[in-house]
Amino acid sequence: MTESRQESLAELLGGRGGALDASLPPVAFVLGWLVAGQSVVVGAWAAVLCGVLIGAVRMVRGERPRAAVVSVAMVVIAALVALHTGRAEDFFLVQLLSNVASALMWAASIVIRWPLLGVVVGVVIGQKTRWRKDPDLLRAYGVASWAWVGQYVVRVLVFGALYLAGQVVALGVARAVLTWPLQALCLAVSWWLLRRSLPEDHPGLRHPRVPGEVSEATSRVPE
Repeated sequence: MTESRQESLAELLGGRGGALDASLPPVAFVLGWLVAGQSVVVGAWAAVLCGVLIGAVRMVRGERPRAAVVSVAMVVIAALVALHTGRAEDFFLVQLLSNVASALMWAASIVIRWPLLGVVVGVVIGQKTRWRKDPDLLRAYGVASWAWVGQYVVRVLVFGALYLAGQVVALGVARAVLTWPLQALCLAVSWWLLRRSLPEDHPGLRHPRVPGEVSEATSRVPE
């Protein structure tokens, strides 16, 4: 790409704060469960309180209220499932199912030529769906989106195996390890795939080359 300063996906899609926050309630659940002699009730309360505290901190930091509410709601739902079944491993069932759904959605988006990576980046940079008019960007976003499918498949395989084995502590550890570290790897791989898939003379993510149009980036004449 020919941009003077290439923005990475990590820069465009935000930092690691959200991913780190998401891994804390499950860790709190496992710690509460262990300290209280494998009490699902205590573990659930520890997770919910941790989730509410994180949500409050995110609100104070000026993040969107909707994101904070959704984050807390997911923790509450996971806690309610575990309380209902009485099985500690069921606290991680919602996360397992959400990763199954995410893997299917990302794969389907590639097949129907609406790769979700392009949709997300397009919204973030205010481009909406204009990137779809650029054949190179459309193809590159499709290739790079497979890294995200892989991320969710890895989580499903690991969480699924540990869930079926009833390994609560291992689930908590895996939840932490496969949150920010795996997401960081996914961002790096998808960014590499995206850059590799675009022609070297492409003006960049912010400048789609629409057939029949001259982009702002390519129309500049050096002084």
